Amino acid sequence: MRTTPHNAPSTRRRWRRTLSAVTATAALLLTGLTTAAHAEAADASTSKVTWTRSCALPRHQGEMACNALRVTGGVTAFQKQHGISAKTAEASSPSGYGPTDLRSAYGLTSAATSNGSGRTIAIVDAYDDPNAESDLAAYRSHYGLPACTTANGCFKKVSQTSSTTALPTADSGWAGEISLDLDMASAICPNCHITLVEAKTASMANLGTAVNEAVALGAKYVSNSYGGGESSSDASYDSAYFNHPGVAITVSAGDAGYGAEYPAASKYVTSVGGTSLTASSATRGWTESVWRTSGTEGTGSGCSAYDTKPAWQTDTGCAKRMIADVSAVADPATGVSVYDTYGADGQGWATYGGTSASAPIIASVYALAGTPSAGSYPSEFPYANTSALNDVTSGSNGSCTTSYFCTARTGYDGPTGLGTPEGLGAFTG
Repeated sequence: MRTTPHNAPSTRRRWRRTLSAVTATAALLLTGLTTAAHAEAADASTSKVTWTRSCALPRHQGEMACNALRVTGGVTAFQKQHGISAKTAEASSPSGYGPTDLRSAYGLTSAATSNGSGRTIAIVDAYDDPNAESDLAAYRSHYGLPACTTANGCFKKVSQTSSTTALPTADSGWAGEISLDLDMASAICPNCHITLVEAKTASMANLGTAVNEAVALGAKYVSNSYGGGESSSDASYDSAYFNHPGVAITVSAGDAGYGAEYPAASKYVTSVGGTSLTASSATRGWTESVWRTSGTEGTGSGCSAYDTKPAWQTDTGCAKRMIADVSAVADPATGVSVYDTYGADGQGWATYGGTSASAPIIASVYALAGTPSAGSYPSEFPYANTSALNDVTSGSNGSCTTSYFCTARTGYDGPTGLGTPEGLGAFTG
């Protein structure tokens, strides 16, 4: 069970760049934390959006935090686009982007209708969401998506040991994360099956065990929306939990701005950065920039201190693994609609952001694209198909010595990787 209440002060301070997660967390607690992050987006129409972190920050080495941010007030990009005013209670109707918006933004409208049947996306999170299936049903019903239930064989919820009855302790913050993940998988690949694997705790050991269980159950697409500080143990975690050839494993890059996190730094995963996504009069109909709210709020990126560089990553400024590979929407001010009813946070409809949104989106794009070839590492696929991505060329997530580590540019950069999906071409191989 979480050691601090969900709504405890929680502004993260670059903890992952210190010598260990324990030291970093202690530093965080000493500096003083705030109750909610305040959006400072460049677009004045979304400048009043506020939010709070869903999950407690790590307190021990090897502990992970989810990367979900729940909007608590203001006018989101979706509300602005549709002329919806700010309301004191947002629980009665969606206030963020839905499936149609996301598919339009990423060139997936046709594929979402035609593809995905028989494919399983696994969602790996910590703790239990008792309302996961019923909340998923409400989201899918609202948006006219096909039912995905235990009874029809589409949905499965298990523990890290594959039990359907001996589930972890329930947790309100992680339940919001789970709802976000399930809803994003549904939005992008409504014909896919979904397996939710719940780890006993938020330790890397338990979450890693849940990843292995997801693969053992047959999932070829595994989404992980959590992260923590890098450490000298990462190489052993890589081999123990993430080395699964032929499986697309996506991981959130983090929400604390510039700096590397694990397991996004694993050479075996697709690390997913975050963007701000807004409707546009341009040909695409949408525009994106690096998500950054403040110096400590925005998509993660950076050069790993420990993980070796995969052969297909060819940027020359970082001798080790560079984060990220690709990206998708993550800014809470341009956030996505989620339905969640469990615990103090679960009031019905809410808008969420964070790279916890972008990781399941990308996992689901891989699912639409088809089964990865045997022996492949799907994180390599976008590097061979860069023309099938929207290159994000504006914005920054902080200050850094090597410019592209934290600043968007033409071609590869840390905050957005190679870009965002434009159809399926960059996710096949």
